[in-house]
Amino acid sequence: MRAGRSGSAVALAGALALVAFTAPAAEASDTGITVSNLVINNGKPVIVGTAAEVTPDFTLHVKRPSGYAYNEVEASPFLYHGVTAAQGAQEGGIYSGGETYYEDGSVEGELYIDPPYTLDSNNDATTWKIAVSARTWGSDGQPDAEEYLTGLGTVQVKRVAKATVNASPEPIAKGKTLTVTGRLTRADWVKHAYVGYGGKSAKLQFRKAGTSTYSTVKIVQANSTGDLKTTVTASADGYWRWTFSETSTTGGATAKGDYLDVT
Repeated sequence: MRAGRSGSAVALAGALALVAFTAPAAEASDTGITVSNLVINNGKPVIVGTAAEVTPDFTLHVKRPSGYAYNEVEASPFLYHGVTAAQGAQEGGIYSGGETYYEDGSVEGELYIDPPYTLDSNNDATTWKIAVSARTWGSDGQPDAEEYLTGLGTVQVKRVAKATVNASPEPIAKGKTLTVTGRLTRADWVKHAYVGYGGKSAKLQFRKAGTSTYSTVKIVQANSTGDLKTTVTASADGYWRWTFSETSTTGGATAKGDYLDVT
């Protein structure tokens, strides 16, 4: 599914970073299907990198219209932004189906995002609207009615971020000046690669050997290419790392601690 420049859609695959939510019931005008309690990704944003497929879970409840069996009702969530629901569904391609329906009306499944094909602009890191493609089928296997249920809420799609760290020289004598460097990067959905996260501020944290808690030592802003560099005084053996919180468009990241021996 190739996203359009003016808007995008993610189609459903199965029985999918986006903030999950519980939405009020949305009444269908053509099919008679009612959808409620739609939750995506357990209430968390959907955070997507450059290559790995992402498949956030979803659950919802569907109330079928009178006279229809559960195997004659279809309710498939999809995501879109910058266009109408109908345009989003068309640009998103054909639904693969495969949701699991239960006799009590509950439905579960997962969305599917393949970054190189689903996301082709960094502007796709934004708030997406959620709709449901609702359809009823007759006993002859032909669709009776179909519509898009909207007003079901929004979810956030974000770019994966990464952080690295290096503390040197090592070993180092106590009281000497220690240099800590690193780099912040995030997914670029146009280049399909990780690029420098320039201008982002990160916390430099330290965890003394034998303890389990990191403490923030200082905050440093990355340069235009995402590089970080600062100096501190070496005081004890322990681990150094860079960390930063997620934003409205990008996930947070924490580097794996770099152990430094202080003699």
